[in-house]
Amino acid sequence: MEFSAHLLMSEFVTHDVKRFILEKPGGFEFEPGQAVELAIDQSQWKHETRPFTPTSSINDRILEFIIKKYPDHQGVTKMLHQLESGAAFKISEPFGTIQYKGPGVFIAGGAGITPFIAILRDLAQKNELSGQTLIFSNKTPADIINEKEFRYLMGERCILTCTQDSAPGYDNSMIDKTFLQEKINDFDQHFYLCGPDGFMESITDALKSLGAHPDALIFEH
Repeated sequence: MEFSAHLLMSEFVTHDVKRFILEKPGGFEFEPGQAVELAIDQSQWKHETRPFTPTSSINDRILEFIIKKYPDHQGVTKMLHQLESGAAFKISEPFGTIQYKGPGVFIAGGAGITPFIAILRDLAQKNELSGQTLIFSNKTPADIINEKEFRYLMGERCILTCTQDSAPGYDNSMIDKTFLQEKINDFDQHFYLCGPDGFMESITDALKSLGAHPDALIFEH
């Protein structure tokens, strides 16, 4: 089934990331962490579908997407950032394998944070954030999506690391085996992972070498 929706508003959340607020189509339901195929409903773009994760809470009356623009791609994300209110979209049925399975550590790189936003917001509404940890890697503090929200929700269990330029209050390290050993004292729990391919591969290998069970690693297959 395909859904239709219009853009209500958009705004920057970082220098190259925007949040898009769409009307929520009737009958559309999703589980936190699931993605949809999104297409701009214009003649030259309607077949250019891309996967994006709704970041709104499941009970919200709107749909929110947080989308990074990749300027070196003359494509969908660049066009999305140029859209004005009223633009039409086509939205697929939700899909995906990143689903909450219990307390654990959420590890994200850059825009890979988006599947975890709806999950963490859902847990906050249920008062189930205790026992959760967020480790979020970016190049610089200016690249961090929803930093204030994460610091508010997670408190000391919000670990932000910047791999290029850092500042007081941020770690300045790649997420590797040594970093994970310093930050995590229990590897017998769930680990939720999302980020670029190389990021995912290195962190998966590091977690397994530290004793994390392969079945406890949750990511998009």
